[in-house]
Amino acid sequence: MKSIKEKHLNMLADYTEKLYREPKLRHLFLELTLQCNAHCFHCGSNCTPFAGEELSLDEYRQLLDQVKEDFDISKLMLCITGGEPLLRKEFFDIMEYAHRLGYNWGMTSNATLITKEVAHRLAECGMSTISVSIDGLRDTHDKLRGLKGGYDRAMEGIQNLIDENAFQAVQVTTVINHENINELDEMFKIMDKLDIDSWRVINLEPIGRALQRPDLMCTKEDYIRLFDFIREKRSQGYPLLYGCSHYLGLEYEAEVRDWYWLCNAGVYTASIMANGDIGACLDIERRPEVIQGNIRNERFLDVWKNRFEIFRRDISDESEMCRDCGHRRFCRGDARHSWDYDKKKPMVCMKGILFE
Repeated sequence: MKSIKEKHLNMLADYTEKLYREPKLRHLFLELTLQCNAHCFHCGSNCTPFAGEELSLDEYRQLLDQVKEDFDISKLMLCITGGEPLLRKEFFDIMEYAHRLGYNWGMTSNATLITKEVAHRLAECGMSTISVSIDGLRDTHDKLRGLKGGYDRAMEGIQNLIDENAFQAVQVTTVINHENINELDEMFKIMDKLDIDSWRVINLEPIGRALQRPDLMCTKEDYIRLFDFIREKRSQGYPLLYGCSHYLGLEYEAEVRDWYWLCNAGVYTASIMANGDIGACLDIERRPEVIQGNIRNERFLDVWKNRFEIFRRDISDESEMCRDCGHRRFCRGDARHSWDYDKKKPMVCMKGILFE
C-alpha cells in the first residue's frame, strides 16, 4: 500500500506542477457579507454583527455576468459564504440571479436562520449543496459559537433542509479542538441518526480568533485519535471525511479523505471578499501580498490569468524547515492558509505528529 500511495503522490506532484502553469478554476467563493449572528472563537475572518463595506447587488450581477462570459460555468461551483450569508439583505436577489444565469451553487451556514420557509426559498433559487456548522454537543456548541440556543436552532435548520428534500447534499462540518474531541463518539451517534449526506470533520487551525486560544489547539494525541476515528468510521461505510487542510503522510493519505491532499488555493479556488478584494482561500490571512486585486476596478478573468503567482509555486523552497524534508514533493509547504508569511514556514506540519 505504501508503494501504491507513493506512486499516486508522485503522479499528483507532477500534475500539480502543470496545474501551477495552467490553473483550472473550479470553485469561486463569494463572501457575501462579514455580518454574523454568532461570535465563534475560531472564526478565521473575525466576522462581526455589522456589515462594513460590501459589494452592491448591481456589482454582484456584473461579476456574475462577467464570470459567465469568461468561464465555462458548467465546470464551476459558486461557494457562498460569509459571515452568515443569510444576513445579507439581498441574499435571495443575488442567488436568484445566479440561478437564472445557470450557476451551480452551494453555501456554508450556521443554519440558525433556516426556517422551513427559508429552506424552500433556497430550493427555489437553485441551491444544490450546503454545509452546516455543528461544533460539539449542545452546551459546547453554544459556548464555542457564542450563541445561546444556537445548537437547537442549527439542528432545526438541518432538519428543515432535509425535509425540503431538494438538495444534492446536506453536510455537517465540525471543528475539533483539544476539548470537544472528547465528544466525538457522542456526536457520531447524533450524526448517524440524521439523514445527512456527509459529516466533515476538521481540526482547529491557528488562524483568526483561534490564535487567542492556543490551549485549544490539538495535541499530537488528539490528531492521532481524530484520524484513527475517521479512518475507522470510513472503513465501516460511514460518510465521514477529514477536510482539505493538510498533507497527512503515507499512513493516512487517501484513508480519511476520498483522495490525496492538494492545496486548492489559487489553482482550483479563488474568492471574492465582501469588499470586492480578490484572493485565493478565504481562510488565508488578509495581507497585502495575498490580495490579488479588486473586482471594482479589474476584471476577474484578468486577475485569475495574470496574478496569483504567490499561490502557484512550491513554497517549501522558501522554508529552511521544509527544504530537506523527504515529503516536500508531496506537501509543497502544506496549506496556504496555515503558512507563516513572515517566518516562511508552515504553522501546522504533520511531520513528527503522524509521520517521520
